[in-house]
Amino acid sequence: MFSKEDIQQIEQKGMSVAQIEAQLESFRKGFDFLKLRGAAAVGDGILAPTEDEAEAYIKAWNDYKAEGHTITKFVPASGAASRMFKNMFEFLDADYDTPTTDFEKAFFAHIHNFAFFDALNDACFLNEGKGVDALLEEGNYKEVVANMLGADGLNYGQLPKGLLQFHAYNDCAKTPVEEHLTEAALYASSRGEADVHFTVSSEHRQLFQELIERVLPEAQEKHKITYNVSLSEQKPSTDTIAVNMDNTPFRTSDGKLLFRPGGHGALIENLNDLGSDIVFIKNIDNVVPDRLKPDTVFWKQVIAGLLVQVQKQVFAYLRLLDSGKYSHDDLEDIIRFVRHTLCLDMPGLKNMEDAELCVFLRSKLNRPIRVCGVVKNVGEPGGGPFQAYNPDGSISLQILESSQIDKNNEAYMKMFTQGTHFNPVDLVCAVRNYKGEKFNLPDYVDPATGFISSKSKDGKELRALELPGLWNGAMSNWSTLMVEVPLTTFNPVKTVNDLLRPQHQPEA
Repeated sequence: MFSKEDIQQIEQKGMSVAQIEAQLESFRKGFDFLKLRGAAAVGDGILAPTEDEAEAYIKAWNDYKAEGHTITKFVPASGAASRMFKNMFEFLDADYDTPTTDFEKAFFAHIHNFAFFDALNDACFLNEGKGVDALLEEGNYKEVVANMLGADGLNYGQLPKGLLQFHAYNDCAKTPVEEHLTEAALYASSRGEADVHFTVSSEHRQLFQELIERVLPEAQEKHKITYNVSLSEQKPSTDTIAVNMDNTPFRTSDGKLLFRPGGHGALIENLNDLGSDIVFIKNIDNVVPDRLKPDTVFWKQVIAGLLVQVQKQVFAYLRLLDSGKYSHDDLEDIIRFVRHTLCLDMPGLKNMEDAELCVFLRSKLNRPIRVCGVVKNVGEPGGGPFQAYNPDGSISLQILESSQIDKNNEAYMKMFTQGTHFNPVDLVCAVRNYKGEKFNLPDYVDPATGFISSKSKDGKELRALELPGLWNGAMSNWSTLMVEVPLTTFNPVKTVNDLLRPQHQPEA
């Protein structure tokens, strides 16, 4: 099937022919839907800490930091902002010249309220010889939008979200990158240092680097810490081959195989390259101005404190199991912990002999741990928390996307649509074992949880393979806890008009 040139192309990406053949087999076989026991809810898989419990978790986190452990804030930031401006691109292409839709009217009515207004005004003066207000008075709405989106203006239509001006302050406008740096200082720093890692696209890496170098001195002075900021890109070895509609390899006009980025699940490799003990994960666009950060900081410390408390207990149990000096009562105690704290169950546990039970419990305890903050469902698109069956028959907490659920199964769809909570991508992860050794995170991916989507290239239809998502199948075999966090900690920016929400505006 593959020529010498194909094999060379595959190997240049750091991949093997066997990997590509396995991907082709995934296209042919497809992926099974997951078997569900039910949606997670408060009291049934989701914790809702009391005020006293929350304060205890925060103390545990501050005590852990004082011990000098290493912490990284990991921010996926490679996504382009083009979808954020979808409505405004449509306005540029429309056969009318004045705001017509509700979205367009809101954008222009509140244009002064965008943090990037001053930069847009400057771009308009430079390119049109007039400011935004003068252009709007003349009815030149499209010129204003073109200066916002186009390469001769702000180029916001092609830049990643992390580089856009989101929030206005008295003396400046700040990007999500800067807001994440501030957050790192407030809850993810230790030993007077804050490690922040952004995953970026190769084409924008230099722009991220320049922004970080420009803002870092002031941030370090303000927060009295030293920042260690690093960047990485998705590895070519995590790309996936594209196929035609008959599942044969798709070839470009020059006869080469077509590879596509494997989705955010590919970032498990980037996460695996970090050397820290604890890693926070949060999306680039989920940030708020400084005046609203206290809630975020409070709850980040809560979920981190829960994580290190649970990790401490897990480590104690693993040392006991490895010592061989455990009683049957000890095993019963560990079973209760696995069931009630880690929300992991296995039919037939009671029928296992102690030796078999020890092996099983050790396998379930000796793995990376994540605590996921989840918010009450308010209709945002995305995944939610479920109790799902694993290939070995056990049941554990998972974050699932709609693509992983059989839409022809009425019971499952009812679970999905009536789920009480939503995944805002708010995670803190422990990635070392009780001996201090780093887990190899790709070992804990469930490869059977990818999915196939329909795309096109040069006008030809194709099928694309998405790797198991970073917080979905890529973490399927982690120990998972879920905590209800308030909606105030979830403020994503999916469209440009989301920046007009009170959460993204200066205090009135």
